[in-house]
Amino acid sequence: MIIPMLRKHWTSMLGVLFILAAFITLFRYSLDQSWLTDKLKIGAGLLCGIGLALGGAALALKKLNAIGDIVIGLGAGILYATFSFAGIYFDLWTPMTVMLSMTAVTLLLSGWGYRFHSRLVMNIGLLGGLLSPLLMRPETDQVFTLFLYLLVLNAAYFFLSIVKKWSELRSVSFIGTWLMYGVYFLHYGPPTEGVWTMPVRYATAAFLFYLIGFLFASWRHNRCFDGWNLYLSLTNAVVFGCWALYLLDGDVPMGVLLAMIGAVYGLTGFLVYRVAPGALAFAYSHGLGGALLLLIAAGQLGDGLESKPLVNALVWGLIAWGLALASRRTAWRWAELAAVGVWAIVGAYWYVVTWDTPRGEWFGVFIPFLNWGAVSWALLAGLGFYFSLYRSFRVKDMYVDRLLTNVYALLAHLIVGGLLTVQIENAFEEYAVGSSYTVLSLTLSTVWGVYALLLFLWGSYYKQKLFLGFGSLVLVAVAIKAIFLDLSEEETIYKIITLLVLGTLSFAITFVRNRWVAAPVTGSAKPVALLAESEERGGAG
Repeated sequence: MIIPMLRKHWTSMLGVLFILAAFITLFRYSLDQSWLTDKLKIGAGLLCGIGLALGGAALALKKLNAIGDIVIGLGAGILYATFSFAGIYFDLWTPMTVMLSMTAVTLLLSGWGYRFHSRLVMNIGLLGGLLSPLLMRPETDQVFTLFLYLLVLNAAYFFLSIVKKWSELRSVSFIGTWLMYGVYFLHYGPPTEGVWTMPVRYATAAFLFYLIGFLFASWRHNRCFDGWNLYLSLTNAVVFGCWALYLLDGDVPMGVLLAMIGAVYGLTGFLVYRVAPGALAFAYSHGLGGALLLLIAAGQLGDGLESKPLVNALVWGLIAWGLALASRRTAWRWAELAAVGVWAIVGAYWYVVTWDTPRGEWFGVFIPFLNWGAVSWALLAGLGFYFSLYRSFRVKDMYVDRLLTNVYALLAHLIVGGLLTVQIENAFEEYAVGSSYTVLSLTLSTVWGVYALLLFLWGSYYKQKLFLGFGSLVLVAVAIKAIFLDLSEEETIYKIITLLVLGTLSFAITFVRNRWVAAPVTGSAKPVALLAESEERGGAG
């Protein structure tokens, strides 16, 4: 375990850090004093580092394991500091030279740690490798070399931490790398105008590396997706999200960034759930966290646009549909409840804002019932009928469930009424500019009369008194509107036609009531008992 090792050797590790810090400070101080040329300093660093590493190996082979590991780690730290001086502080070495040198030293160090199970030497080497560029900050931009330096360091230490199950190696490399990113960003102050700038590229590379790294580490450890892998993976998303929002502020909408991160983590949670169904903490934290980011991003869509209410209705309507289908396939009760709640809130919201929202024309031309506004109405109405059909959010009480089924269908019919009203008003606004308000009012009365007939057909066919009563209310409301409001002015041919149509509809409703309501249930009409039984099986007839 890491705790006994730290308890035993933490003072030695602290001493090594002090020595490395002194060595790095000597490097920087010698620049101001011009004691030696740069090439001599590099040569001295290489000789000192290699000498200490070889001496430490000799001590370890003589069974002085702890002392040997400390000396080897100190030598590796001095070599890392030398590479930082040559390739990062000064542009004396090319990035490829730094990468090859880092690779050679890191492979030798990793091979020693793997062969002799030397956890101490790997921890000291890692601390030295991270400390060197942190203390030795250059005056010129050598960040690409630093990127290669950290890439080699992280790849080797992540590999060894997975193979040997030394979790502190990947934890320290993760914390040190993001800390170094912040220090160098503040030190250089690089330009952030634009989308794909160098700071964004480096942050994205680190984010993806650690996301995949922690997943692979958990999978290799008997698919154990918990502990530090879980916490650091979530921290990785938070750190990257904060940097991305800061770097891309004004260039990319916040909703897009949150949606991208949310989609990545939602997919991660889904994959973990598929490969390790028992890792619920990892799967749910990442999946629900990603879903939450997607929901927040959905609320950000359309900011600054006049059509934002329409965008909200469409996006949240799709979210409600997604939750409803998820609950249908997985029997997740929370998703079922969330779908009903989102649908009810969005429906009420859309009823309030629809009157002042752009119509959502397709190709710049308004076509009744073929526009984004109509699609949003249809989306919400269809979802209401879906809830009614499958009796969403059941409470396992037959009478309460039947009531909820009827309420869902009733609200869906109200949404259909809103759809008809808005589309007709928009059609008159677009194609009948010179017509009077009376003609529009008469047209609405006629449409609502037809709608009352449809409600009677629905209620009569399924023997549901609720819809018979609702259809009656609509018919009475239409009659009051037509007689006392639409006919309050001088009579016109349109009023006569409207009255004749409404009268015909009334007779049709009477025929329906006498034919289906009063008559015994035969043929395709479903008895109430059979309907209840079919609904218990998941259908509403």
